[in-house]
Amino acid sequence: MNEVEQLIPHRPPFLFVDEIVSRTDTTLTSRRTWRADEDFYRGHYPGAPITPGVLLCESVFQTGALLLAGKFNTGEADKPAGVPLLAKVENVRFRSPVYPGDTVTIEVKINEVAGGFYLMSGAMKNGDKRVLNVDFSVAWKTPEGQPATA
Repeated sequence: MNEVEQLIPHRPPFLFVDEIVSRTDTTLTSRRTWRADEDFYRGHYPGAPITPGVLLCESVFQTGALLLAGKFNTGEADKPAGVPLLAKVENVRFRSPVYPGDTVTIEVKINEVAGGFYLMSGAMKNGDKRVLNVDFSVAWKTPEGQPATA
């Protein structure tokens, strides 16, 4: 199991972060290569595949989850149980497309913590080209009716 899978509950085929590149207490940078054999390209779009914007956003959100999990998974007995739950998404701006075979760099940072919510911003680049920017909020909690996992 790699470091990404040790930190967050996401698994293929719904894991859109390949590796952690760097981190600080309030930022994390990850990387993802969008592979041509991924099933969603068969329908988005046949003959001219492009990575769906919602999946690009999801890779940013998963990078945010990695940042929070790294803060909580310190080996301490009093770490909070639960999973990252997306609470709010705003100010999404798509600037350039991502195609099969592209490798993107994803950067997230915690801007503020308020009432148990982490207000974060994320950006994705494909080389020097900005792909997207997004602001989002995440809570770390146990979903109702679900067992707690870390």
